[in-house]
Amino acid sequence: MNSEPVYRRVLLKLSGEALMGDQGYGIDPVVVQYLADEIWEVAKLEVEIALVIGGGNIFRGLAASAHGMDRVSGDQMGMLATLINAVALQDGLEKRGLVTRLISAIEVRSIAEPFIRRRALRHLEKKRVVIFAAGTGNPYFSTDTAAALRAMEIHAEVILKATKVDGIYDRDPQLSKDAVKFAELNYMEVLSKQLKVMDSTAISLCMDNQMPIIVFDLKARGNIKRIICGEKIGSLVRGNDV
Repeated sequence: MNSEPVYRRVLLKLSGEALMGDQGYGIDPVVVQYLADEIWEVAKLEVEIALVIGGGNIFRGLAASAHGMDRVSGDQMGMLATLINAVALQDGLEKRGLVTRLISAIEVRSIAEPFIRRRALRHLEKKRVVIFAAGTGNPYFSTDTAAALRAMEIHAEVILKATKVDGIYDRDPQLSKDAVKFAELNYMEVLSKQLKVMDSTAISLCMDNQMPIIVFDLKARGNIKRIICGEKIGSLVRGNDV
């Protein structure tokens, strides 16, 4: 494996479900420690790292609205769930010796800094790990869309989308043994095939700004570092010249 990074600034998108491990709910401290170890390995390469984390291990606004809750209230609760996850992840990273900054799209000054783009960029330049919480701060937008938005705002070179499988498939490989894996796709293929990579708003935003997305298996130790050092892992989504 090449020991030199090919990316110097990345945005890592983590689902809330990733934090619960084999539990059915909440946060598994073992998983937090595992993630902290993986991110620490990348930080040693002087790579600038930003994180966006979901809240589905605690609360899903969309699911709640399907059962009669007001969508705005549900999404606000989901944003608060991402903050809980972000605080847990920040604690794990700092125990590993990393300097972090937690930045929230909704105002909770006793816990996190408010989102100010120039301040976030400065933290990254100082090699602090930046954790973006609370999505975009608006209802009706997913944390996938927040990841795409923040990646553009900080001029990330790539979005690393961590999942439970080793790439993008034409159907769920956990349910279908003959599911076909895609090595590379363009944005329009993802949209037209309705592949569940990120939601359509996030994919469209990446397409408009030519932001590449690499979808990979989070559970394989060392994957993040290998991708950053140029190894072809998972599935790549990029411009229409694929």
